Amino acid sequence: MEVDTSRGLNVSLKSRDGAGSTKSQRPRRKRYLNPAVITLTPSVIVLTIAVYVFIGWSVLISFTNSKFAPNYDFVGLAQYARLWNSDRWNVAVVNLGLFSVAFMLISLVIGLLLAIFLDQKVRAEGTLRMIYLYPMAVSLIVTGTAWKWILNPGLGLEMLFHEIGWTSVHVNWLIDPKMSVYTLVIAAVWQTAGFVMAIFLAGLRGVDADIVKAAQMEGAGTTRIYLTIIIPMLRSSVFSVIVILIYQAVRSFDLVVALTNGGPGFSSDLPTTFMYNLTFSRGQLAQGAASSVMILLVVIVIIVPYLYSEFKREHHDSL
Repeated sequence: MEVDTSRGLNVSLKSRDGAGSTKSQRPRRKRYLNPAVITLTPSVIVLTIAVYVFIGWSVLISFTNSKFAPNYDFVGLAQYARLWNSDRWNVAVVNLGLFSVAFMLISLVIGLLLAIFLDQKVRAEGTLRMIYLYPMAVSLIVTGTAWKWILNPGLGLEMLFHEIGWTSVHVNWLIDPKMSVYTLVIAAVWQTAGFVMAIFLAGLRGVDADIVKAAQMEGAGTTRIYLTIIIPMLRSSVFSVIVILIYQAVRSFDLVVALTNGGPGFSSDLPTTFMYNLTFSRGQLAQGAASSVMILLVVIVIIVPYLYSEFKREHHDSL
């Protein structure tokens, strides 16, 4: 009598396969339900809604005729045409250009000089580094308020100069429409120069000492070594600093509100303060959204090339 063992064999194989598939699914289920995913998922959802959804909503509103409250009567590019025909917006854009260029160049120069100074192995380097970096720990509101006191003609430097007899010296830039935007530069440089110094100092400490020694053996002086060898090797640091500084200049809002509030008149307005005042003070929701879209485009123009270059560099290094 023959016993059919094929059915039992098939059953055992299926059960074994089922057990194997169950075991293979368990790690996958654990991988998708690990604590990190569970913890971060709500934050990612909130961030997506708070940032990307509202960016899309702002773009949508900029094509409407919304005033104090949103409505969806679409008017095409009319809000953008009104925006660029606004004298105040054009002043804000020019101010942004002046502020960004001056802020970036002065911060680069001062930060690089401070980094080179500390790179000479000076005494109390840790203390000096802490002093240079201290302004970064201060908020922009506090920075603006402090410099508003310092530059106030009745309280700060001008009163000090007059008390010691220098009555011909006038530090009235806060009330001078032609100089008010440069007070923003002074305060921003004071806060950021230490941060730039830290980035450059890290780059300087990463330079190969053998290259410097070889240049010294060739008879090159310290100034020539820095100008022709060391500083050109800091290209990536310089590029990163430029992107960060321009991005910080574009998003400046707290500093303007605390220091000049856009005045006198609107002589020191920047696009961010223009957008805020137009949206929340004058009830021009659609035009404020149009200005925010223009600011977003500027940020994209700054960030995308930087991200592309970083991705390209990492890809090149991985080869």
